[in-house]
Amino acid sequence: MVELSGVHTGVLLAGERVTLSDPKGRRHSVVLTPGAVYHTTKGGIGHDDLIGRPEGVVVQSTGGVEHLAFRALLEEFTVTMPRLAAVVYPKDAAHILVQTDIFPGARVLEAGAGSGALSIFLLRAIGSEGRLYSYERRPEFAAVARKNVESFFGAEHPAWTLRDGDLVTDIGPEPVDRAVLDMLAPWECIDVVAEVLVPGGLLCCYVATTPQLGRTMETLRAHGGFTEPVGREYTSREWHAEGLSIRPGHGTSGHTGFLIFTRRLAPGMVAPIRRRRPAPGAYGPDYSGPRPAGVGSEPGDA
Repeated sequence: MVELSGVHTGVLLAGERVTLSDPKGRRHSVVLTPGAVYHTTKGGIGHDDLIGRPEGVVVQSTGGVEHLAFRALLEEFTVTMPRLAAVVYPKDAAHILVQTDIFPGARVLEAGAGSGALSIFLLRAIGSEGRLYSYERRPEFAAVARKNVESFFGAEHPAWTLRDGDLVTDIGPEPVDRAVLDMLAPWECIDVVAEVLVPGGLLCCYVATTPQLGRTMETLRAHGGFTEPVGREYTSREWHAEGLSIRPGHGTSGHTGFLIFTRRLAPGMVAPIRRRRPAPGAYGPDYSGPRPAGVGSEPGDA
């Protein structure tokens, strides 16, 4: 269970989730239950040996293997939790939270909920005074997301509303400060999101492929009610440093997805035509997608 206040005593308590790390760096997620035993290939570890002890304690399995015990981090939970849909990984979630300026008390729209990883990050950021409206059109995904969120927080989160349905047809009337779209075709939702996103509000679209990246950015430009979208990709790489052996590690996290960021303009305002002309051939005769204002039908015609 994770306290919504985020305040911890530093002592491991029954009902909390802990991470056990063995000498090879393998991590095991365990919910502490009085009298229970966690079984490893090298013997069991009694939960009672952890409950009431401080974080960072070292315990031995019955087979003599030492394990380090800490309260589970959000990052550890989201990459190990049960899932049906792929999750937004921590490196991308971190940039979403920062670059959309998620703040305590924010009203946020999320679609789709998937397995609930990003929902947990967003709920942690907005706190109990905010509001998160999550949409998921696949009931089996929604059920997993609900279970994961409740598992992490230990109960229903007071700021969360999970809705089964399609965002295009089932979007609620509530105004929101931020919107995050993690779906196959976010360009289909731009119009409805624009209706509820307050002026100055930020929108982030998370997509996996370059065709999705291009279609989404062109749709945002053609809409006219958003700032020039910015598309980014983030990778992370661990490094090994031991004595004279300093080299890239094996824990590199490469492509997971593209993040598109833009901001809602005031009502009735249209984004100025870009001063930068499209590259020759950018909108060739075979291009059938949306075009931003000022771009004609011939290659390079702006």
